[in-house]
Amino acid sequence: MKKRIAIFASGSGSNAQKIMELFKHSPEVEIALVLTNNPEAYVLQRADNFEIPSHIFDRKEFYESDQIVELLKNLDIDLIVLAGFLWLIPKNLIAEYPGRIINIHPALLPKFGGKGMYGDYVHKAVLAAGETEGGITIHYVDEKYDEGQIIHQAKYRIDKGDNLEMIKFKGQQLEHQHYPRVVETILKKIQK
Repeated sequence: MKKRIAIFASGSGSNAQKIMELFKHSPEVEIALVLTNNPEAYVLQRADNFEIPSHIFDRKEFYESDQIVELLKNLDIDLIVLAGFLWLIPKNLIAEYPGRIINIHPALLPKFGGKGMYGDYVHKAVLAAGETEGGITIHYVDEKYDEGQIIHQAKYRIDKGDNLEMIKFKGQQLEHQHYPRVVETILKKIQK
């Protein structure tokens, strides 16, 4: 029986695509659903390209009902992967999937994490702080932004003269390299 993933994303979904690519022909893993809070998100096109169903939801459905939890349970989801998803995960979802929701953050947590720290905001803060290295953190999700147990970190060097685009590129290269592999490793530990 295949292990099933649901991917949550709010934007472009480049990490989601790397995960879709990895499992496209897998006999053991299926990406069952892509969910987004943004009807304009490019991740919907990526899901469509891979013939993966998608679901668009609003704040009310996410925070004031059990509809998302029920949808995921009905699909027999084993792991929830956040790939650039910007909303805090509600308690009912965390309670239903303890230790089975993971996220990727574009900095070396615990530095540069928390509410409002995503995307370019993180990279600008890293540059402003004069850091000599940046990186990514893959972590479990709990009820607070970016505070769940760290699963994996990877670093890159920030050279003098590196600008926002350069460190974004370095970080994204690491994300694309590590996130699919870590997802695969975690799935192997989940008992069906």
